[in-house]
Amino acid sequence: MTEMFKNLIAGEWAGGSQVSRNINPSNTNDVVGEYAQGSVDQLNDAVAAAKAAFPAWSRSGPQERYEILKKASDEILARKEELGRLLSREEGKTLAEGIGEAGRAGQIFAFFAGECLRLTGEALPSVRPGVGVEITREPVGIVGMITPWNFPIAIPAWKIAPALAYGNCVVIKPADLVPGSAWALVDILQRAGLPKGVLNLVMGRGSVVGQALLQHKDVHAISFTGSVATGRKVAEACIASSPMKKVQLEMGGKNPLVVLDDADLKVAVEAAVTGAFFSTGQRCTASSRLIVQSGIHDRFVEACIERLKGVVVDDALKAGTHIGPVVDQSQLDQDLKYIQIAKDEGGKLVWGGELLNRETPGFYLQPALFTETTNSMRISREEVFGPVANIIRVKDYEEALAIANDTEFGLSSGICTTSLKHATHFRRNAEAGMVMVNLATAGVDYHVPFGGRKGSSYGPREQGAYAKEFYTTVKTAYTLA
Repeated sequence: MTEMFKNLIAGEWAGGSQVSRNINPSNTNDVVGEYAQGSVDQLNDAVAAAKAAFPAWSRSGPQERYEILKKASDEILARKEELGRLLSREEGKTLAEGIGEAGRAGQIFAFFAGECLRLTGEALPSVRPGVGVEITREPVGIVGMITPWNFPIAIPAWKIAPALAYGNCVVIKPADLVPGSAWALVDILQRAGLPKGVLNLVMGRGSVVGQALLQHKDVHAISFTGSVATGRKVAEACIASSPMKKVQLEMGGKNPLVVLDDADLKVAVEAAVTGAFFSTGQRCTASSRLIVQSGIHDRFVEACIERLKGVVVDDALKAGTHIGPVVDQSQLDQDLKYIQIAKDEGGKLVWGGELLNRETPGFYLQPALFTETTNSMRISREEVFGPVANIIRVKDYEEALAIANDTEFGLSSGICTTSLKHATHFRRNAEAGMVMVNLATAGVDYHVPFGGRKGSSYGPREQGAYAKEFYTTVKTAYTLA
Protein backbone atom coordinates (compact mmCIF):
# COMPACT_ATOMS: atom_id res chain seq x y z
CA MET A 1 0.00 0.00 0.00
CA THR A 2 1.41 3.40 -1.02
CA GLU A 3 2.24 5.64 1.95
CA MET A 4 0.59 9.07 2.20
CA PHE A 5 2.62 12.10 3.33
CA LYS A 6 0.95 15.29 4.55
CA ASN A 7 1.78 18.98 4.83
CA LEU A 8 3.01 20.43 8.13
CA ILE A 9 1.06 23.50 9.26
CA ALA A 10 1.26 24.97 12.78
CA GLY A 11 2.88 21.79 14.05
CA GLU A 12 0.15 19.49 12.73
CA TRP A 13 0.16 17.17 9.72
CA ALA A 14 -2.59 18.14 7.28
CA GLY A 15 -3.78 16.33 4.17
CA GLY A 16 -4.70 18.01 0.89
CA SER A 17 -7.64 17.79 -1.46
CA GLN A 18 -5.34 16.14 -4.02
CA VAL A 19 -2.17 14.07 -3.97
CA SER A 20 0.89 13.82 -6.18
CA ARG A 21 2.60 10.51 -6.89
CA ASN A 22 6.37 10.57 -6.41
CA ILE A 23 7.82 8.32 -9.14
CA ASN A 24 11.25 6.67 -9.18
CA PRO A 25 13.00 7.75 -12.44
CA SER A 26 15.10 4.56 -12.35
CA ASN A 27 11.93 2.46 -12.30
CA THR A 28 8.74 4.24 -13.29
CA ASN A 29 6.70 1.34 -11.87
CA ASP A 30 7.97 2.23 -8.39
CA VAL A 31 5.91 4.82 -6.48
CA VAL A 32 7.98 6.37 -3.69
CA GLY A 33 4.87 7.77 -2.01
CA GLU A 34 1.83 9.97 -2.39
CA TYR A 35 2.27 13.56 -1.22
CA ALA A 36 -0.45 16.03 -0.30
CA GLN A 37 -1.03 18.92 -2.70
CA GLY A 38 -1.50 22.09 -0.70
CA SER A 39 -4.11 24.74 -1.42
CA VAL A 40 -4.01 28.52 -1.19
CA ASP A 41 -5.97 28.29 2.06
CA GLN A 42 -3.39 25.95 3.52
CA LEU A 43 -0.59 28.26 2.44
CA ASN A 44 -2.38 31.13 4.16
CA ASP A 45 -2.75 29.02 7.30
CA ALA A 46 0.95 28.20 7.21
CA VAL A 47 1.92 31.87 6.96
CA ALA A 48 -0.46 32.73 9.79
CA ALA A 49 1.16 30.01 11.92
CA ALA A 50 4.62 31.36 11.17
CA LYS A 51 3.49 34.87 12.03
CA ALA A 52 2.07 33.72 15.35
CA ALA A 53 5.25 31.82 16.21
CA PHE A 54 7.65 34.60 15.19
CA PRO A 55 7.61 36.84 18.30
CA ALA A 56 8.69 34.05 20.65
CA TRP A 57 11.08 32.30 18.25
CA SER A 58 12.81 35.51 17.14
CA ARG A 59 13.58 36.27 20.79
CA SER A 60 14.55 32.74 21.76
CA GLY A 61 18.00 32.20 23.19
CA PRO A 62 20.93 30.97 21.11
CA GLN A 63 21.26 27.84 23.28
CA GLU A 64 17.70 26.72 22.46
CA ARG A 65 18.22 27.20 18.74
CA TYR A 66 21.64 25.52 18.90
CA GLU A 67 20.25 22.42 20.61
CA ILE A 68 17.40 21.99 18.12
CA LEU A 69 19.62 22.39 15.05
CA LYS A 70 22.33 20.15 16.54
CA LYS A 71 19.77 17.45 17.36
CA ALA A 72 18.49 17.61 13.77
CA SER A 73 22.06 17.39 12.45
CA ASP A 74 22.77 14.34 14.59
CA GLU A 75 19.70 12.50 13.29
CA ILE A 76 20.39 13.38 9.65
CA LEU A 77 23.95 12.11 9.91
CA ALA A 78 22.86 8.97 11.75
CA ARG A 79 20.30 8.25 9.01
CA LYS A 80 22.29 9.45 6.00
CA GLU A 81 22.26 6.02 4.28
CA GLU A 82 18.46 5.79 4.63
CA LEU A 83 17.92 9.41 3.57
CA GLY A 84 20.38 9.02 0.71
CA ARG A 85 18.50 5.98 -0.56
CA LEU A 86 15.22 7.94 -0.47
CA LEU A 87 16.87 10.81 -2.34
CA SER A 88 18.33 8.54 -5.01
CA ARG A 89 15.04 6.72 -5.38
CA GLU A 90 13.04 9.89 -6.00
CA GLU A 91 15.56 12.05 -7.90
CA GLY A 92 17.85 9.60 -9.69
CA LYS A 93 21.26 10.44 -8.24
CA THR A 94 23.46 7.41 -7.66
CA LEU A 95 23.26 5.99 -4.17
CA ALA A 96 26.75 7.27 -3.35
CA GLU A 97 25.75 10.77 -4.44
CA GLY A 98 22.47 10.55 -2.52
CA ILE A 99 24.20 9.51 0.70
CA GLY A 100 26.78 12.24 0.16
CA GLU A 101 24.07 14.86 -0.23
CA ALA A 102 22.24 13.67 2.87
CA GLY A 103 25.51 13.85 4.79
CA ARG A 104 26.03 17.37 3.54
CA ALA A 105 22.60 18.36 4.85
CA GLY A 106 23.63 17.11 8.27
CA GLN A 107 26.88 19.06 8.12
CA ILE A 108 24.98 22.21 7.15
CA PHE A 109 22.79 21.94 10.24
CA ALA A 110 25.83 21.33 12.43
CA PHE A 111 27.49 24.46 11.02
CA PHE A 112 24.44 26.64 11.59
CA ALA A 113 23.92 25.21 15.06
CA GLY A 114 27.30 26.76 15.76
CA GLU A 115 26.26 30.00 14.06
CA CYS A 116 23.52 30.38 16.69
CA LEU A 117 26.35 30.95 19.17
CA ARG A 118 28.56 33.06 16.90
CA LEU A 119 26.28 35.94 15.96
CA THR A 120 28.00 39.19 16.92
CA GLY A 121 27.36 42.91 16.93
CA GLU A 122 29.33 46.11 17.35
CA ALA A 123 29.46 48.82 19.98
CA LEU A 124 30.93 52.09 18.69
CA PRO A 125 31.29 55.62 19.97
CA SER A 126 29.31 58.22 18.06
CA VAL A 127 30.95 61.30 16.60
CA ARG A 128 28.69 63.15 19.03
CA PRO A 129 30.06 63.32 22.60
CA GLY A 130 28.21 61.19 25.12
CA VAL A 131 26.37 59.11 22.52
CA GLY A 132 26.90 55.38 22.05
CA VAL A 133 26.08 53.32 18.95
CA GLU A 134 25.12 49.67 18.95
CA ILE A 135 24.88 47.70 15.69
CA THR A 136 23.00 44.41 15.87
CA ARG A 137 21.42 41.86 13.56
CA GLU A 138 17.81 40.78 13.89
CA PRO A 139 15.82 38.13 12.01
CA VAL A 140 14.23 39.36 8.80
CA GLY A 141 10.85 37.76 9.67
CA ILE A 142 8.75 35.19 7.83
CA VAL A 143 10.79 33.59 5.04
CA GLY A 144 9.19 31.80 2.10
CA MET A 145 11.34 29.18 0.38
CA ILE A 146 10.91 27.63 -3.06
CA THR A 147 13.40 24.84 -3.71
CA PRO A 148 14.32 22.84 -6.85
CA TRP A 149 14.32 19.14 -7.65
CA ASN A 150 18.01 18.59 -8.37
CA PHE A 151 19.28 18.80 -4.76
CA PRO A 152 16.17 17.77 -2.85
CA ILE A 153 17.69 17.70 0.65
CA ALA A 154 20.85 19.85 0.48
CA ILE A 155 19.18 23.00 -0.88
CA PRO A 156 16.25 22.91 1.60
CA ALA A 157 18.88 22.37 4.31
CA TRP A 158 21.03 25.33 3.34
CA LYS A 159 17.98 27.58 3.29
CA ILE A 160 16.15 26.30 6.39
CA ALA A 161 19.21 25.99 8.67
CA PRO A 162 20.36 29.64 8.55
CA ALA A 163 16.78 30.92 8.63
CA LEU A 164 16.13 29.10 11.89
CA ALA A 165 19.58 29.82 13.34
CA TYR A 166 19.02 33.56 13.00
CA GLY A 167 15.50 33.45 14.48
CA ASN A 168 13.25 33.48 11.43
CA CYS A 169 10.09 31.44 10.84
CA VAL A 170 9.75 29.49 7.60
CA VAL A 171 7.20 28.36 5.05
CA ILE A 172 8.80 26.05 2.50
CA LYS A 173 7.43 24.77 -0.81
CA PRO A 174 9.71 22.04 -2.15
CA ALA A 175 9.81 20.96 -5.78
CA ASP A 176 6.59 19.14 -6.63
CA LEU A 177 8.59 16.53 -8.54
CA VAL A 178 10.64 15.32 -5.52
CA PRO A 179 8.95 16.22 -2.21
CA GLY A 180 10.11 13.17 -0.24
CA SER A 181 13.53 14.36 0.93
CA ALA A 182 12.21 17.76 2.02
CA TRP A 183 9.35 16.05 3.87
CA ALA A 184 11.83 13.83 5.74
CA LEU A 185 13.97 16.85 6.64
CA VAL A 186 10.99 18.79 7.99
CA ASP A 187 9.86 15.75 9.98
CA ILE A 188 13.30 15.50 11.60
CA LEU A 189 13.28 19.18 12.53
CA GLN A 190 9.78 19.00 13.92
CA ARG A 191 10.74 16.12 16.19
CA ALA A 192 13.95 17.92 17.19
CA GLY A 193 11.80 20.30 19.23
CA LEU A 194 10.85 23.26 17.05
CA PRO A 195 7.88 25.16 18.49
CA LYS A 196 4.67 24.89 16.49
CA GLY A 197 4.53 27.21 13.51
CA VAL A 198 8.25 27.96 13.31
CA LEU A 199 8.68 25.65 10.31
CA ASN A 200 5.81 24.91 7.93
CA LEU A 201 5.77 22.66 4.86
CA VAL A 202 3.24 23.18 2.07
CA MET A 203 3.75 20.92 -0.92
CA GLY A 204 2.10 21.46 -4.27
CA ARG A 205 2.25 23.20 -7.61
CA GLY A 206 4.31 26.34 -8.01
CA SER A 207 1.45 28.02 -9.86
CA VAL A 208 -0.75 27.54 -6.79
CA VAL A 209 1.31 27.34 -3.60
CA GLY A 210 4.37 29.18 -4.89
CA GLN A 211 2.35 32.04 -6.34
CA ALA A 212 0.36 32.46 -3.13
CA LEU A 213 3.61 32.53 -1.15
CA LEU A 214 5.02 35.29 -3.37
CA GLN A 215 1.88 37.40 -3.04
CA HIS A 216 1.30 37.03 0.71
CA LYS A 217 1.61 40.34 2.53
CA ASP A 218 2.95 38.75 5.73
CA VAL A 219 5.92 37.07 4.06
CA HIS A 220 8.98 39.29 4.43
CA ALA A 221 11.54 37.47 2.28
CA ILE A 222 11.70 34.86 -0.48
CA SER A 223 14.63 32.52 -1.15
CA PHE A 224 14.32 30.81 -4.53
CA THR A 225 16.46 28.33 -6.46
CA GLY A 226 15.40 27.37 -9.98
CA SER A 227 15.40 28.50 -13.58
CA VAL A 228 16.28 32.00 -14.80
CA ALA A 229 12.83 32.54 -16.30
CA THR A 230 11.05 31.64 -13.06
CA GLY A 231 13.59 33.56 -11.00
CA ARG A 232 12.81 36.76 -12.89
CA LYS A 233 9.10 36.27 -12.19
CA VAL A 234 9.87 35.72 -8.51
CA ALA A 235 11.91 38.94 -8.37
CA GLU A 236 9.19 40.91 -10.13
CA ALA A 237 6.55 39.59 -7.74
CA CYS A 238 8.67 40.43 -4.67
CA ILE A 239 9.28 43.98 -5.85
CA ALA A 240 5.64 44.49 -6.83
CA SER A 241 4.27 43.19 -3.51
CA SER A 242 3.24 45.56 -0.75
CA PRO A 243 5.31 45.75 1.34
CA MET A 244 8.24 44.77 -0.91
CA LYS A 245 9.94 41.48 -0.04
CA LYS A 246 13.63 40.83 0.35
CA VAL A 247 14.63 38.37 -2.37
CA GLN A 248 17.44 35.88 -2.94
CA LEU A 249 17.72 34.07 -6.27
CA GLU A 250 19.98 31.22 -7.35
CA MET A 251 19.39 30.38 -11.01
CA GLY A 252 21.17 28.85 -13.96
CA GLY A 253 24.67 28.42 -15.26
CA LYS A 254 26.53 27.74 -18.50
CA ASN A 255 29.79 27.06 -16.79
CA PRO A 256 33.10 26.96 -18.68
CA LEU A 257 36.02 24.67 -18.00
CA VAL A 258 39.15 25.92 -19.76
CA VAL A 259 41.82 23.33 -20.61
CA LEU A 260 45.19 24.78 -21.60
CA ASP A 261 47.96 23.02 -23.53
CA ASP A 262 50.06 22.68 -20.37
CA ALA A 263 47.29 20.97 -18.37
CA ASP A 264 47.75 17.54 -16.81
CA LEU A 265 45.60 15.56 -19.27
CA LYS A 266 44.37 13.03 -16.70
CA VAL A 267 43.37 15.79 -14.26
CA ALA A 268 41.63 17.77 -17.01
CA VAL A 269 39.64 14.79 -18.31
CA GLU A 270 38.49 13.79 -14.84
CA ALA A 271 37.42 17.37 -14.05
CA ALA A 272 35.55 17.61 -17.35
CA VAL A 273 33.75 14.26 -17.24
CA THR A 274 32.76 14.38 -13.58
CA GLY A 275 31.85 18.05 -13.75
CA ALA A 276 29.83 17.80 -16.95
CA PHE A 277 28.10 14.44 -16.65
CA PHE A 278 27.95 13.13 -13.09
CA SER A 279 24.69 13.72 -11.21
CA THR A 280 23.34 13.27 -14.77
CA GLY A 281 24.53 16.81 -15.55
CA GLN A 282 21.60 18.10 -13.49
CA ARG A 283 23.60 20.68 -11.55
CA CYS A 284 23.63 24.43 -12.01
CA THR A 285 27.41 24.22 -11.55
CA ALA A 286 27.93 21.55 -14.25
CA SER A 287 30.74 22.35 -16.71
CA SER A 288 28.76 22.19 -19.95
CA ARG A 289 31.21 24.30 -22.03
CA LEU A 290 34.66 22.72 -22.37
CA ILE A 291 37.01 25.34 -23.82
CA VAL A 292 40.14 23.57 -25.00
CA GLN A 293 43.39 24.97 -26.45
CA SER A 294 44.38 23.64 -29.87
CA GLY A 295 47.61 21.92 -28.81
CA ILE A 296 45.85 19.54 -26.42
CA HIS A 297 42.43 19.48 -28.11
CA ASP A 298 42.63 16.19 -30.03
CA ARG A 299 44.27 14.27 -27.18
CA PHE A 300 41.69 15.68 -24.76
CA VAL A 301 38.75 14.63 -26.97
CA GLU A 302 40.16 11.13 -27.39
CA ALA A 303 40.81 10.77 -23.65
CA CYS A 304 37.31 12.02 -22.78
CA ILE A 305 35.74 9.46 -25.10
CA GLU A 306 37.83 6.68 -23.54
CA ARG A 307 36.77 7.85 -20.07
CA LEU A 308 33.11 7.93 -21.09
CA LYS A 309 33.31 4.40 -22.47
CA GLY A 310 33.83 3.20 -18.91
CA VAL A 311 30.93 5.18 -17.42
CA VAL A 312 27.97 3.03 -16.40
CA VAL A 313 24.48 4.52 -16.77
CA ASP A 314 21.92 2.47 -14.85
CA ASP A 315 19.53 2.27 -11.90
CA ALA A 316 20.63 4.83 -9.30
CA LEU A 317 20.43 2.25 -6.52
CA LYS A 318 22.41 -0.44 -8.33
CA ALA A 319 26.01 -1.08 -7.28
CA GLY A 320 28.49 0.03 -9.93
CA THR A 321 26.29 2.76 -11.43
CA HIS A 322 28.17 5.99 -12.17
CA ILE A 323 25.29 8.02 -13.63
CA GLY A 324 21.62 7.55 -12.88
CA PRO A 325 18.60 8.44 -15.02
CA VAL A 326 17.33 11.85 -16.03
CA VAL A 327 14.78 13.02 -13.46
CA ASP A 328 11.61 12.72 -15.58
CA GLN A 329 10.20 12.61 -19.10
CA SER A 330 9.96 16.39 -19.42
CA GLN A 331 13.65 16.88 -18.63
CA LEU A 332 14.59 13.98 -20.91
CA ASP A 333 12.65 15.60 -23.76
CA GLN A 334 14.56 18.84 -23.16
CA ASP A 335 17.91 17.03 -23.22
CA LEU A 336 17.03 15.29 -26.49
CA LYS A 337 15.84 18.57 -27.99
CA TYR A 338 19.19 20.23 -27.31
CA ILE A 339 21.12 17.25 -28.66
CA GLN A 340 19.21 17.69 -31.91
CA ILE A 341 19.74 21.45 -31.86
CA ALA A 342 23.50 20.93 -31.50
CA LYS A 343 23.50 18.55 -34.47
CA ASP A 344 21.46 20.99 -36.57
CA GLU A 345 23.89 23.79 -35.70
CA GLY A 346 26.81 21.79 -37.08
CA GLY A 347 28.15 20.26 -33.88
CA LYS A 348 29.74 16.82 -34.22
CA LEU A 349 28.39 14.24 -31.77
CA VAL A 350 31.51 12.22 -30.91
CA TRP A 351 30.00 10.21 -28.08
CA GLY A 352 26.62 9.20 -26.71
CA GLY A 353 23.33 11.04 -26.84
CA GLU A 354 21.31 7.83 -27.20
CA LEU A 355 18.39 6.57 -25.14
CA LEU A 356 19.30 3.44 -23.19
CA ASN A 357 17.25 0.43 -22.11
CA ARG A 358 17.86 -1.13 -18.72
CA GLU A 359 16.25 -3.85 -16.62
CA THR A 360 13.63 -1.43 -15.31
CA PRO A 361 11.76 1.29 -17.24
CA GLY A 362 13.39 4.65 -16.63
CA PHE A 363 14.70 7.83 -18.21
CA TYR A 364 18.15 6.60 -19.20
CA LEU A 365 20.31 8.76 -21.48
CA GLN A 366 23.88 8.16 -22.56
CA PRO A 367 26.05 11.25 -21.90
CA ALA A 368 26.47 13.34 -25.06
CA LEU A 369 29.74 15.02 -26.05
CA PHE A 370 29.99 17.41 -29.00
CA THR A 371 33.02 18.84 -30.79
CA GLU A 372 33.32 21.44 -33.60
CA THR A 373 31.10 23.91 -31.79
CA THR A 374 31.41 27.65 -31.33
CA ASN A 375 30.37 29.91 -28.50
CA SER A 376 27.67 31.50 -30.63
CA MET A 377 25.68 28.26 -30.97
CA ARG A 378 22.59 27.69 -28.80
CA ILE A 379 24.27 24.65 -27.27
CA SER A 380 26.88 27.07 -25.88
CA ARG A 381 24.46 29.82 -24.83
CA GLU A 382 21.48 28.05 -23.24
CA GLU A 383 21.39 25.83 -20.16
CA VAL A 384 20.48 22.25 -21.04
CA PHE A 385 20.54 20.90 -17.47
CA GLY A 386 21.38 17.37 -18.54
CA PRO A 387 24.34 15.12 -19.44
CA VAL A 388 25.27 17.16 -22.52
CA ALA A 389 28.55 19.05 -23.04
CA ASN A 390 30.28 20.66 -25.98
CA ILE A 391 33.94 21.35 -26.72
CA ILE A 392 35.07 24.69 -28.14
CA ARG A 393 38.56 24.84 -29.66
CA VAL A 394 40.63 28.00 -28.96
CA LYS A 395 44.10 29.13 -30.00
CA ASP A 396 45.42 30.58 -26.72
CA TYR A 397 44.67 31.55 -23.12
CA GLU A 398 43.39 35.01 -24.03
CA GLU A 399 40.77 33.60 -26.38
CA ALA A 400 39.82 30.96 -23.81
CA LEU A 401 39.22 33.57 -21.11
CA ALA A 402 37.20 35.78 -23.45
CA ILE A 403 34.94 32.87 -24.44
CA ALA A 404 34.61 31.69 -20.84
CA ASN A 405 33.29 35.13 -19.88
CA ASP A 406 31.12 35.53 -22.98
CA THR A 407 27.88 34.32 -21.39
CA GLU A 408 24.87 35.79 -19.63
CA PHE A 409 25.63 33.47 -16.71
CA GLY A 410 28.35 33.68 -14.07
CA LEU A 411 28.00 30.93 -11.50
CA SER A 412 31.12 28.74 -11.68
CA SER A 413 34.18 28.81 -13.90
CA GLY A 414 37.18 26.51 -14.04
CA ILE A 415 40.64 26.14 -15.56
CA CYS A 416 43.02 23.21 -15.89
CA THR A 417 46.62 24.34 -16.17
CA THR A 418 50.02 23.84 -14.58
CA SER A 419 50.87 27.54 -15.10
CA LEU A 420 50.73 29.60 -11.92
CA LYS A 421 50.60 32.73 -14.08
CA HIS A 422 47.49 31.64 -15.96
CA ALA A 423 45.81 30.15 -12.87
CA THR A 424 46.32 33.40 -10.95
CA HIS A 425 45.12 35.56 -13.82
CA PHE A 426 42.07 33.37 -14.38
CA ARG A 427 41.03 33.44 -10.72
CA ARG A 428 41.07 37.24 -10.83
CA ASN A 429 39.49 37.73 -14.24
CA ALA A 430 36.90 34.95 -14.53
CA GLU A 431 33.46 36.59 -14.35
CA ALA A 432 31.93 34.06 -11.99
CA GLY A 433 31.03 33.82 -8.34
CA MET A 434 33.08 30.65 -7.89
CA VAL A 435 36.35 29.69 -9.62
CA MET A 436 38.01 26.27 -9.68
CA VAL A 437 41.62 25.49 -10.63
CA ASN A 438 42.34 21.89 -11.71
CA LEU A 439 38.97 20.85 -10.28
CA ALA A 440 35.50 20.25 -11.67
CA THR A 441 33.27 23.33 -11.71
CA ALA A 442 30.69 21.32 -9.73
CA GLY A 443 31.36 20.52 -6.09
CA VAL A 444 31.46 23.15 -3.34
CA ASP A 445 31.88 23.10 0.45
CA TYR A 446 29.03 23.73 2.89
CA HIS A 447 30.81 26.31 5.08
CA VAL A 448 31.71 28.87 2.39
CA PRO A 449 29.50 31.21 0.33
CA PHE A 450 27.71 29.88 -2.73
CA GLY A 451 26.48 32.07 -5.58
CA GLY A 452 27.28 33.70 -8.87
CA ARG A 453 27.17 36.84 -10.95
CA LYS A 454 25.21 38.18 -13.90
CA GLY A 455 22.15 36.05 -14.70
CA SER A 456 23.08 33.23 -12.32
CA SER A 457 22.36 34.88 -8.97
CA TYR A 458 20.63 37.87 -7.45
CA GLY A 459 20.81 39.02 -3.86
CA PRO A 460 23.05 37.92 -0.98
CA ARG A 461 25.06 34.71 -1.07
CA GLU A 462 23.88 31.39 0.36
CA GLN A 463 25.73 29.11 2.80
CA GLY A 464 28.45 29.78 5.33
CA ALA A 465 28.59 32.84 7.54
CA TYR A 466 27.57 34.98 4.54
CA ALA A 467 24.03 33.56 4.82
CA LYS A 468 23.31 36.08 7.56
CA GLU A 469 23.30 38.86 4.97
CA PHE A 470 19.95 37.54 3.69
CA TYR A 471 18.40 36.05 6.82
CA THR A 472 19.03 39.03 9.09
CA THR A 473 18.49 42.76 8.96
CA VAL A 474 20.89 45.27 10.50
CA LYS A 475 19.73 47.65 13.22
CA THR A 476 21.71 50.71 14.32
CA ALA A 477 20.70 52.06 17.78
CA TYR A 478 21.86 55.30 19.42
CA THR A 479 21.86 55.94 23.18
CA LEU A 480 22.59 59.14 25.02
CA ALA A 481 24.61 58.26 28.11
